[in-house]
Amino acid sequence: MTASAPAWTRETWPIAAAMIQYPNVLADGRSVQEQSVEEWAATLDDVVDAGFTELDPTDSWLRLADLSPARRDDFMALARSLGLTVPAISTSRRSVIDAVHGDAYLAYCHRVIDTAKAIGAGAVSFGLFEPLTEAQKKALWFWTVDGAKNPDDPAVWQKAVARIRELGRHAEELGIEVSLEMYEDTYLGTADSSVRFVEEVGLPNVGINADLGNLIRLHRPVEHWQAMMAKVAPFTKYWHVKNYTRVEDPGTGAIITHPAPLESGLINYRAAIRTALDHGFNSAFLCEHYGGDGLTVSAANRDYLRRILPRR
Repeated sequence: MTASAPAWTRETWPIAAAMIQYPNVLADGRSVQEQSVEEWAATLDDVVDAGFTELDPTDSWLRLADLSPARRDDFMALARSLGLTVPAISTSRRSVIDAVHGDAYLAYCHRVIDTAKAIGAGAVSFGLFEPLTEAQKKALWFWTVDGAKNPDDPAVWQKAVARIRELGRHAEELGIEVSLEMYEDTYLGTADSSVRFVEEVGLPNVGINADLGNLIRLHRPVEHWQAMMAKVAPFTKYWHVKNYTRVEDPGTGAIITHPAPLESGLINYRAAIRTALDHGFNSAFLCEHYGGDGLTVSAANRDYLRRILPRR
């Protein structure tokens, strides 16, 4: 891929807040889908107070695509009134090859694409990872327990490719980019597999969400982040960024990981982003962080990104 000039400067690059620290089900049993505009505002005030001007609703919090048009317009009017834009919409644990809900999730992902167009978002992020298992829900950090795996079945692989291609063509018609999230034990669970998958989909608007944090946090051997980044950089689109410390004891084989700010974890994001930029990366970022006050850490991560992105 030939590198192109970025569309933004470090001050204007869209860097969105994720909403993964906010649950969809409230303490009173209601869903965020049912909240009033005033209740949504109370949550979005946190995002604004953290200094964000971009937001990804992240459908683990709010499924914009499942709101009525009037309610969606109410949400977007609220966001605009608070100075927030939505550059992209991320989905979570709604795999189009889920053995039970795959057809419904495929239809949902089409609605997400239409919603992105309706609200002026330029990208969507899809993944092939499934809901957390009961064992994962009980663990302190869910990634320390193995979850669902995409089957080692060529027919299911081809079904996944066909369904993502279908979504990609829909998105292409609307000028939307599709970014596929790297995640363990899925068909995008390694750099090599991710590249192979995207190449088989074969659409220029479909690329890779290079969320290497999902992989380096695993308590198992993984490819070095630099090697992974070198492979996926030519295909990187809308990008979820987070970081972890990682300690490996070669004597015992023990591996320990823990969430960390972008600037102090294992992945050198200054180098990773420059690698992506060298291959023409020109998409928005999403800041995520697990543990503690994830929104505040994400805000610090946003500020770090603004220091290392191109000046012009």
